[in-house]
Amino acid sequence: MIRIAIGGLMHESNTFAGAATDRSAFEVGGLETGDGIFARWGSAHHEVAGFFDAARADGFEVIPTLMGWATPAGPLTPECYRELTEALIGAIDRAGAVDAVVLALHGAMVAQGESDADGTILSRVRERIGPQRTLVATLDYHGNVSEQMAEATDALIGYRTYPHVDQRLRGRHAAGLAMRAALGDVRLTQALARPPILIPILAQETSRAPMSSLMSRLEHLDRRPGVLDASLFAGFAYADVAAAGASCVVVTHGDSSLAQELVLELADEVWACRGELTASPLPPAAAVSAALASPVTPVVLVDLGDNIGGGSAADSTVLLQELIRQEASGSIVVLYDPEAVRTCAEAGVGGQVTVEAGGKIDRHAPPVRLSGRVANLHDGRYEEEAPRHGGIRHNDQGLTAVIATKDSNLVVLNSLRHPPFSLGQLTSLGLHPEQARILVVKAAVAYKAAYAPIAGRIIEVDTPGLTAANPARFMYHHVRRPIVPLDEELARQPSWR
Repeated sequence: MIRIAIGGLMHESNTFAGAATDRSAFEVGGLETGDGIFARWGSAHHEVAGFFDAARADGFEVIPTLMGWATPAGPLTPECYRELTEALIGAIDRAGAVDAVVLALHGAMVAQGESDADGTILSRVRERIGPQRTLVATLDYHGNVSEQMAEATDALIGYRTYPHVDQRLRGRHAAGLAMRAALGDVRLTQALARPPILIPILAQETSRAPMSSLMSRLEHLDRRPGVLDASLFAGFAYADVAAAGASCVVVTHGDSSLAQELVLELADEVWACRGELTASPLPPAAAVSAALASPVTPVVLVDLGDNIGGGSAADSTVLLQELIRQEASGSIVVLYDPEAVRTCAEAGVGGQVTVEAGGKIDRHAPPVRLSGRVANLHDGRYEEEAPRHGGIRHNDQGLTAVIATKDSNLVVLNSLRHPPFSLGQLTSLGLHPEQARILVVKAAVAYKAAYAPIAGRIIEVDTPGLTAANPARFMYHHVRRPIVPLDEELARQPSWR
């Protein structure tokens, strides 16, 4: 029987974030070995579950090694990266004789002192297993794909949806390709092309033009004789690394010329859309004013500068300050503030509290003085059974408090930075987001899989922060230059090659 080792190490690293990510972040997010991987991920809408699905369907033996995931934040500490990488390599070594290795990586992981953390992991695994055995990796749609990643692997398989709701499907496909390659039914050959463009986060949504048309192009490529897979990676602009930006990968059955021809065609199409791959969100005051005037509710205000899924602080008060200034009521806002949660816990449910909430990490607006009643306390754990961005089923936002303020707003305070990928973040607290007048989500696009079905209107807001919408707001030192939109003269050139 074919034996395939599976595992992974996933982190989206925002190099503009001041605080580093250590091992404890993975222990909170998920760090399992052996059968523990199946227990946590086997029923999730995640690519690792897809690996297990393929094993059941195709009849190969799975050897689970190590799987780690942490909430997006700053780069990994050297110690964290070394420990987890050694643990993954060691687990693969202990798997014994395997025919293939399939890994779930992010593609935008950075460690202090290691800008291409995923590429280095893949190169080390390749050294361990040798050139004859198959190495396939799944990568997040936001991966910054390097030449090192492509050279070390036989195939890189990316998600095709943002919000990411196809992870399990793409994981199943990746493991199935590895199985076929291990049997000798196909010979995996891939090519990489990287058009010089940092795509703004809003323009990366796969249902929004022109990205929707570009992603449809992948399905056409799937039907080409000899093509086994194609991926378009929008990239992660909040990582100041050489590989940052869009990239394309085409995998063929032993035809390197075809792979190179098609990947360049795909990259040319991305480049041709550079002028349309943009967005113009509203400033905070205008966004809140529009929300208050909206005849349909709830209005979702998207706090782009504090997008937790992109590694932001999770405690920006810019929009909350504006809601208060414009005397809004009926809103629900979530802030990361463990200190304020402790104050609420001491007061207990029904107790009156006054706290200085948020604004302790993100300094674009000061903390907000909140007075009100502690409406609920919760351990912060909940399950999400439906396909949602990130594919995580078991969620934890830490000890969480809900304050009902005197102006009829609800402020949720949590003890762990937690992206708004699931309505369960609110419904587990007894809240009814569909009945709110305004919902503030600290996100960009990923929230939509959960929130769009209940939203009366969505307003994207150009707030400042670690995940501000326009890449030109950031000072880059390591990205390849010239690159759009940082270098306007390049935008006017008809060709990138």
